[in-house]
Amino acid sequence: MKRLSWDEYFLKIADTVSERSTCLRRKVGAILVLNKRILSTGYNGAPKNLAHCSEVGCLRMALKIKPSQHIEMCRGIHAEQNALVQAAFFGLPVADATLYSTHFPCVTCAKMLINAGVKRIVVRNLYPDKLGQELLAEAGVEIEVIKK
Repeated sequence: MKRLSWDEYFLKIADTVSERSTCLRRKVGAILVLNKRILSTGYNGAPKNLAHCSEVGCLRMALKIKPSQHIEMCRGIHAEQNALVQAAFFGLPVADATLYSTHFPCVTCAKMLINAGVKRIVVRNLYPDKLGQELLAEAGVEIEVIKK
């Protein structure tokens, strides 16, 4: 019997978390893990108690904004940000944690993950944001891409 590796196990959970996403362009799921224990999860969608893009439409699609450009032009919060906020809300430290995500973090999420002390990022898919990749490399954050 072949058993899933820990990385594949947590990536499968991130895949499932992404199914809660309300984004019309890209469904992203993320989880923060420390010592093989899930600290928090996050998916991309509007802030708590606000209408989701699935209900009111996507501003980025309407304005024809390309991926990784003008990320502030979105009513949604990214999966990585939601995972960090959830951990903070419940008082869970994430220093030295690993982020498992369906997609590589954008530059804004990369900076937040660096400052939060995340040491490793494991993703399924890359994202066209070179600066985020450069900053994570400069900060010494270990990156691994594991395709399905």
